[in-house]
Amino acid sequence: MHVPDGFINAPVSVAAGVLAAGAVAVSLRGARRELSGGLAAATGTGGERTAPLAGLVAAFIFAVQMLNFPVAAGTSGHLLGGALAAILVGPWTGVLCISVVLLMQGILFADGGLTALGVNITVMGVVTVLVAHGLFRALLALLPAGRRTVTAAAFAAALVSVPASAAAFTLLYAIGGTTDVPIGKVLTAMVGVHVLIGIGEAVITMLTVGAVIAVRPDLVHGARGLSTPLVLRVGGRPVEAAPTATAPTATTSDPTTRAPGTDPDPAPVTGPAPDPASTPARSPRAVWVTGLVTALVLAGFVSFYASASPDGLEKVAADQGIDRKVREHAAADSPLADYGIEDVTDARISGGLAGVIGVAATVAVGSGVFYAVVRRRRTDRGADESPRVPDATG
Repeated sequence: MHVPDGFINAPVSVAAGVLAAGAVAVSLRGARRELSGGLAAATGTGGERTAPLAGLVAAFIFAVQMLNFPVAAGTSGHLLGGALAAILVGPWTGVLCISVVLLMQGILFADGGLTALGVNITVMGVVTVLVAHGLFRALLALLPAGRRTVTAAAFAAALVSVPASAAAFTLLYAIGGTTDVPIGKVLTAMVGVHVLIGIGEAVITMLTVGAVIAVRPDLVHGARGLSTPLVLRVGGRPVEAAPTATAPTATTSDPTTRAPGTDPDPAPVTGPAPDPASTPARSPRAVWVTGLVTALVLAGFVSFYASASPDGLEKVAADQGIDRKVREHAAADSPLADYGIEDVTDARISGGLAGVIGVAATVAVGSGVFYAVVRRRRTDRGADESPRVPDATG
């Protein structure tokens, strides 16, 4: 649903750009808490170690967006990614992930207009993340806790977020569309086809979230609380062990210190009590490497087999005539325009290399952005905690 230049007039595009800039600014502050808080605690590391994970989410979404899948005769769809990003790394970080993806696509691949960047961030990033996150949290609050609930809620949140994004585009078009067409027909066509695309988005989101939860639920923002921590009694007081800690060695014969669901009368374990602060944590490196390799394979190889049919917005635009004033992309002469390498005649090699370059660029830029975010929080916290020098009056 990448909106090109010329669909929306200049005043509304500027207004959407201001809205998108404000959303990104607010998300920067929220992402500092998400990356330096729960995710950093899950990995047992500082916030700097969590930045590559968020960058990986952006790169994975970039890769999967290259995989257009057929949804109807002559129409295809692709992942928007707002729901997936919100569930994996949190809503604030999710908005930034989608913004990075859209920026890279617009600059490098001439996908999505540069003057329409604010429109695309608002429609594909802000709306999808807010709708998906709100519905996801509501379902978790209403349904029994468990992994199946998380994956089911992820499916529903992703499904609803896509037609919501289509409706948001229609609203912007009703305010600032450059052609005079019946808005009712545009809304019906946009929401109708994007409900079908939403089913594909929901399946991809559910499978991805389920795969990560199966190996590292502590790394999924929306799955916090699924892993029950082990409670030890050290020095006469209960101490919650790190969720990724190694086997405990503390001496205990008190059954009240057991983890829920274990043998009610476990055999005592002898040995020195561990220091919870020094308990080693599992590195997220394996997840990062697996995710990056998967993204590279999807973008570099599987993308060749993606549907060549126009996506939902392109199809509706052609059918309803809202593309009559579309303008050529400012980066149309880019050597990577249209996801191909200039002067490389083999379509498979050209598209594959472009996909690999896109994944590498997105993970590098995304990781750099998120590293700067967590470094800023660390600097601000250090300034707040610095000792005050007493004045002359004492």
